Amino acid sequence: QEKSSCLSAVFFGEDCEISHDQLYELLKYAALGKCHNATQPSWCRIYHQSHLAGVVVIVLHEMSQLHFYKFYLQFKHLRKVFRHRFTLTPSANFLASLYGEGANLKPQNTAQGLTSTSSECIPKSSDLQCDPIIRKYGGKKRGLTSYTLTLEEQKKNDYPIKGSPGCKGYIYTECDQQRTDSSPLFGLDCEMCLTAKGNEVTRVSLVDAQGQCLLNELVKPESTVVNYRTRFSGITKKMLLPVKTRLSDIQTRLKRMLPHDAVLVGHSLNADLQALEMIHPSVIDTSLLFARNEGRRFKLKFLAKAVLGKEIQCEQKLGHDPAEDARAALELAQFFIEQGPAKVAELNLEMLLTTEKLADVSQNKAVLQPQGCRVQKQLNESPHLSKPCFLDCLQVTGQKPLLLGRQEMDSSGLCQSNVSTSNKQILQRALEDVPLSTFSIIQFSLGPEYIASHLLAGLCEKVRSKLTDMLTIYAGPFEESFCLKSVKKEFGRCGPIQSLRVLTETYQPYVCIQYEVLEAAQLAVESLNGAEVAGSCIKVQRPVTAAVLDCDVWIKELELDVENEGVIYVAGLKKSLTETDLQEEFSQLKDLETLFLPKDLQSGKHRNCCFLKFQNSQSALDALEVINGWTVKGSKLRSRNALASGHLWRWIWQMNHNNGKQGGNILYEKMEQLSDSEQDLRKKVKKLDHHIKKLYRSLQNNTLCVVLFPGVNSMHGSQSGLGLMGIKDDGGRSAC
Repeated sequence: QEKSSCLSAVFFGEDCEISHDQLYELLKYAALGKCHNATQPSWCRIYHQSHLAGVVVIVLHEMSQLHFYKFYLQFKHLRKVFRHRFTLTPSANFLASLYGEGANLKPQNTAQGLTSTSSECIPKSSDLQCDPIIRKYGGKKRGLTSYTLTLEEQKKNDYPIKGSPGCKGYIYTECDQQRTDSSPLFGLDCEMCLTAKGNEVTRVSLVDAQGQCLLNELVKPESTVVNYRTRFSGITKKMLLPVKTRLSDIQTRLKRMLPHDAVLVGHSLNADLQALEMIHPSVIDTSLLFARNEGRRFKLKFLAKAVLGKEIQCEQKLGHDPAEDARAALELAQFFIEQGPAKVAELNLEMLLTTEKLADVSQNKAVLQPQGCRVQKQLNESPHLSKPCFLDCLQVTGQKPLLLGRQEMDSSGLCQSNVSTSNKQILQRALEDVPLSTFSIIQFSLGPEYIASHLLAGLCEKVRSKLTDMLTIYAGPFEESFCLKSVKKEFGRCGPIQSLRVLTETYQPYVCIQYEVLEAAQLAVESLNGAEVAGSCIKVQRPVTAAVLDCDVWIKELELDVENEGVIYVAGLKKSLTETDLQEEFSQLKDLETLFLPKDLQSGKHRNCCFLKFQNSQSALDALEVINGWTVKGSKLRSRNALASGHLWRWIWQMNHNNGKQGGNILYEKMEQLSDSEQDLRKKVKKLDHHIKKLYRSLQNNTLCVVLFPGVNSMHGSQSGLGLMGIKDDGGRSAC
């Protein structure tokens, strides 16, 4: 029986920029596996690599992600098959960086195969300088004062601050003595229940630097309990019945117990201090200490197991033990301080987390698991240090890689490198030869007449113009004295607004609104057209331009995009809501898999919308019915199917903030020539997509297929590349 393979990715909502070194890691391991001393990629995991039938890399010469989105409708096969997409750093010599051309390996002809080529065939370990922990703290050991949160960090992470309007009535610990690296550490953790007032403390634990429990007390809430949250807190109604201790008693005891130079340690300690209604000036937050990319955080349970080797929050127990959690957070901080950032980074926590998530994967499946978004700038390659060529390594094992394209792609003689004159010829050779090779690189091209720099610049401007029109809506007419603030508030409930202006050229006032995300503009058209806003019954529409005449087709196809399968868009959120708040609010939705909260790429602030990914499309549809009209923290929500939930949303943001600079001085030159050739170009792209479809369908099941738009890096400008990948399953689609 043929063993199946599966590709499971966590790119949702994140823009993974992959360098060529990282892509090389993936391809080398996929082709060689552990038995030939290749190492796991630093940015993804391949499980049961030996079950892969082969690796096929399709390179679209001189094309970038700009081409993919400009001809999105023509790339019908690519967008319906490959759900995993990532940005690819452009390279001046793409193929050389892809497989390490120019290396001078001299493997010995022994029965041990690659083991005799020493470590030259093994890629270097991932540069620790790119680890978020090293980027934040550096690699050297430091004292504990280097890891306490600054005042700005406390404000950013919602810690109670002395003198802050929201902290009126809070108790200050008066621990004002200057901290030193020998100041005492104390672990703190609370359990809360939900009351009519909000979150209130029901249990408090404090441990000292030796792990001794100084305080472990039940607390009676002031308000009526709405939900004891027994599953997490371990607190029941019966437990609190005899309790006399109130919050004020705990505040007094904590204030008395803490020395004046005490440093409090906890995991997301801001929530504990808010519930305690206390202010403490010096804290170490382990959820921020063990830094991750994109502001994500490791759970305490995972860190305790991965770093300390301790099991906490066991499912057999009823709820969490705050003393256990406080002790775990304290020991994590002590480990970090004693070992230093470099040692912590070497643990490779991202990879450990991925391994843990996939520990229950069936033993008869090959799994590719990208590890979130480890965004890295392309490493500067020294001309004196050639990358080892894994094609040489394949040769030693008796495998002959296949390279097909219009130009010579290999000069070593190791590969079946065939030069063809047309894409059709390349396809025919590929259909014949790919089944005979375990590793193939197939290069297609649109031809030099379609990739000239002035055409690229013109394409860039056309794509940006189209996106701007699709993100823009016009609303009106309004009364002369209408309230602009009311209009902005109502349309802001559809999603983040980039710009808003009043049109005075019309007889009655109209408003032009440009949104940051496609879903917001579409939601405004769908929900507010014909509605009464600011006292007027208004019409909402997109601008009438040639670029948006096919807007409805785009919207329909984006909804059907495999990347948006099971994903919905939710707007109308208060910006004060954190990801934790939203996880709690949406936890009742069936089959919710992931929540993504977009943020401004310059300011880092969260937007008033989010994306929810469900295990299947039906659960997403069910959630839409529940969420529309739902009120969260006094804010009424609006939702619809996602249009740009993954790679596309950030690419749109970048396009709209590049101000037309990609093409340099040639941006507006020869636009007429672009218009004349665009119809031919569409036909070429459509035929190219058909070629890829035909080749993909011919592949064996369990074949890893990677499609690469290499990007453009020339004197005229730069365009990032795009990668799509999947493992073919029985249905002809990439496995999920």
